[in-house]
This record gives sequence, C-alpha cells and structure tokens, in this order.
Amino acid sequence: MTDTATTTLLPTPGTYSIDPAHTDVGFVARHLVGTKVRGRFTKFEGTLVVAEVPEQSQVEVEVEVASIETGVQMRDDHLRTNDFLDAPNHPKLVLKSTGLTKVTDTEWKLATDLTIRGVTKPVVFDLEYHGKGAGMQPGSEVVAFSATAEIDRRDFGVAFNGVLEGGAVVVGNKVRIELEVEAGLQS
Repeated sequence: MTDTATTTLLPTPGTYSIDPAHTDVGFVARHLVGTKVRGRFTKFEGTLVVAEVPEQSQVEVEVEVASIETGVQMRDDHLRTNDFLDAPNHPKLVLKSTGLTKVTDTEWKLATDLTIRGVTKPVVFDLEYHGKGAGMQPGSEVVAFSATAEIDRRDFGVAFNGVLEGGAVVVGNKVRIELEVEAGLQS
C-alpha cells in the first residue's frame, strides 16, 4: 500500500472541517481487575484553523454525549445517565485548544480545555501529525492527525463506582482518550 500523505510538509494554512466518516473519537477505560473497555462517540463536529505560524493554530470540537457506543446497549444507556456523563443535562463534550507546541516535525503537544459534565479542565494531548495529501474530490486537500491523552474521570465529576465483594472496583478512574482525525481544507 502506498502512503499518499506527505509528512514532511505542514498543513496549508486555512480552516479545515473534521470529516466524521474518517474520524474516530474513542476512549479506553479499565473494568474490574483491568480489562480494557473501548468506546467511541459517533456524532461530533469540529474545525481546525491552521495558522501561518503553526503554534497559533486552533482546534474546536463538540461531541454529542448521547452518541456513545461501547458495543453493549445496557452499558451505553448507563453511561448516558447522571452516574457517568449525564447526557440529558450535559449533552455535549467540548474540546478547545489553548496552545500548540512543536516537539518534532510530526509530534506536537496540544494543550486544550476539555469540558465534560459542565466541568472544564486543562488537558494536554500528545499529537502526531501524519501529513497532508489529496482528498477524494478533485483539487481538495486533507490532513490527518492522531492524538491521545489520559484523564482522571473524577476531575470532571464522573465519580460513580460500584465496589464488589472483596473490594474490587467496577470502573477504573483513568480514561485514555484516543482521536484519529481526518479533516478537509475548506475552499
């Protein structure tokens, strides 16, 4: 398979829209003694504004909490309740960038304000820039990124935890956020 992106070139300055068909907003949490439960959100939108000076670029994303999917309907329904994400009262997760720092040509630190359940906290993502390339439409350009961060869910008011016989907890406190993003340059 041929790599169609050019990772040595920074994105063309401009506004990019996140492509929901080629983007994944996911998370990983521990269950009981440590198995990983993976989930994702299926409805979201966002923009990337790439500046002439890359460190001045901006990102803003809104995620619909009710679109959470883990593959188990009963768990998904519970995650939407006040025990966890409280979708009826806090229907959106919001991520807004506050800074971007270059580590290498393809690795960056993306500082953000992340809002979950109405609580906003600073979160730094490790961001990997995969490059830019031609999009599916003639003359279009796309860029691709991966970003990961780890949060403590309790910092955002997500404090539910059942304790089983013997003291085992049902859900771990650390949640890894995993983003795979493709975005298209707007004309």
